[in-house]
Amino acid sequence: MSKRRRSRKSKGKQRFKKQILTLVAMLMVALYAWVGGEWSLDIPSQFGGSKGNVDHTITFPAERYPETANHIKTAIKAGHSDVCTIDRSGAEGNRDLSLKGVPVKKGKDRDEWPMAMCAEGGAGADIQYISPKDNRGAGSWVGNQLSTYPDGTRVKFVVK
Repeated sequence: MSKRRRSRKSKGKQRFKKQILTLVAMLMVALYAWVGGEWSLDIPSQFGGSKGNVDHTITFPAERYPETANHIKTAIKAGHSDVCTIDRSGAEGNRDLSLKGVPVKKGKDRDEWPMAMCAEGGAGADIQYISPKDNRGAGSWVGNQLSTYPDGTRVKFVVK
């Protein structure tokens, strides 16, 4: 077989491989869109927690506490955990770590996600300034929802 013929055959194989890879990539994108833009795999977050292995799921009321809801959604989208492993005894230490170096602003609260009462909270938590009314109302609501759960309970937050 001549070199020219082998070269054409080799290029044809390369083109075929590229077409197959493109097809596979398109199928993956279609699958991702089909599952609603979220993989239902148990992939751990770099901040702790994971999408699976939860004890309870609660739906956070975005219409009642819009600033807090927006913060939670933004933080989760940035890679923070949507799961809170309740650790009430670690809350004070986590709060100190998460708010270290974040100045107080008059008329605003510093909201943390993950919350200080979560084992996933503390250093590296996402902080946003929000109105005290929204932050404290949301904190009271979450506290009531989680009041009967013991430490170590894993609760997934869904914002709607």
